[in-house]
Amino acid sequence: MEHYKKLERMYLNANFNKEIYESTQIEIGEETATIKLTIVPKYFHALGAIHGSVYFKLLDDAAFFAVNSVVKDVFVLTTNFNINLVRPANSGVITATGKVKFKSKNLFIAESTLLNEEGKEIAFGTGHFAKSKVALSEEIGYK
Repeated sequence: MEHYKKLERMYLNANFNKEIYESTQIEIGEETATIKLTIVPKYFHALGAIHGSVYFKLLDDAAFFAVNSVVKDVFVLTTNFNINLVRPANSGVITATGKVKFKSKNLFIAESTLLNEEGKEIAFGTGHFAKSKVALSEEIGYK
């Protein structure tokens, strides 16, 4: 679907992802989003594993785009997101998968999981999302 492809291009073309998370891959479907990232040492904290901020970013992004897959007129906003870190990761490709769990007129709840290359869960999260007043448009990268 063209809406999913536009969201994917928007995500991959964001400066944050091009400059810092350049190995990012994303695939968006109906009520789901999958994001992959190759771990490199620049993501490590002092103990030699990826920092919790990387976990958060991938989990929030996967849940966010799962929700925006069903909201086709405006951007959604993360209003709350909680994560649980299960185990460290310091090599390979990690994969975050977000899924919509609840939807109403203006409130959405999505969950996401983060797996290492062996398929072991390394983190999971749940977030609340609301519709913004910002239209999905070419002026803000939705093209």
